[in-house]
Amino acid sequence: MDPDLYLRDLEAKPAVLHALADRIDDVDWPVTASQRVLLTGMGSSWFAADTAARRMRRADIHAVADLASVDASYPPSADLAVVGITASGGSAETLHLLGAHRGTSTTIALTNTGGLELPVDHTVLLHADPELGGVACRSYLHTLVLLLRLEHQLAGTVPGLAAAVHTAADAAQHLLDTRADWMPALSDVLGGPHGTWLLAPAERMGNALQGALMLREGPRRAADGCETGDWSHVDVYLTKTLDYRALLCSGSRYDAAAAQWLRDRGSRFAVVGPPTVEGAEFVVRHPGDHDPLVALLTEVLVPELLGAHWWAAG
Repeated sequence: MDPDLYLRDLEAKPAVLHALADRIDDVDWPVTASQRVLLTGMGSSWFAADTAARRMRRADIHAVADLASVDASYPPSADLAVVGITASGGSAETLHLLGAHRGTSTTIALTNTGGLELPVDHTVLLHADPELGGVACRSYLHTLVLLLRLEHQLAGTVPGLAAAVHTAADAAQHLLDTRADWMPALSDVLGGPHGTWLLAPAERMGNALQGALMLREGPRRAADGCETGDWSHVDVYLTKTLDYRALLCSGSRYDAAAAQWLRDRGSRFAVVGPPTVEGAEFVVRHPGDHDPLVALLTEVLVPELLGAHWWAAG
């Protein structure tokens, strides 16, 4: 992995995302409305799958996400479509699960690498361009977009997807253009001696997990992600014993409860998105952040760029 190339991968996000928006309405998934959907992958692929499956269930699609490393998921079945997400096309766990279903279920590889011999019936490309920094950043975002396209194909619930992707690309460019204005303050708030925690609504929880991964994978900082409502049940305890630093991706009905704990315990925190709570030391805004779909496709760039900043600093 290379920090300079990783930053270049992030800086290319707007252009590559605009290109995906131009073609997304032409993507035709080999999945029918009568099929159940199993989304699977590892790491950031699974973060995106979990987010997408939650959205699909709300749209009345029978969809679940499983880590590809499970001992077993749904049994192979003709009414099951298995989407294995592997940007490189080389995830051993994902390929193993796909191979176990081939010949009975409909098997589909969602990948950023074309021309591979994979144990699947179909391949759908991410069109994220090669990630030269060795970190799955654009491919995570493109996975979300392609799975949103699958949701719309099955349920018609994301009619403005292309427009939202273009808006997210413009918002990403705004964050890149203004990073000198917000990065120093954000780094100060979140750069504690014990680590950094990210909170996001259930509908965007993958961004908290992906953002934390970017802080671990590049600069090798201690970081973890949590769903905002669940945070008060599983993570709040650390605010009593650690110099706790948090980035809150706003938009959950439970933002205020988390912020209250953070304030009461003297923890330092920042917000990305509309400032829905009191006590944040810094707020990062971007165009369209009031739209949950645009936020889903944009806000993760903030911790990604923070990771690049810390990684370059050594």
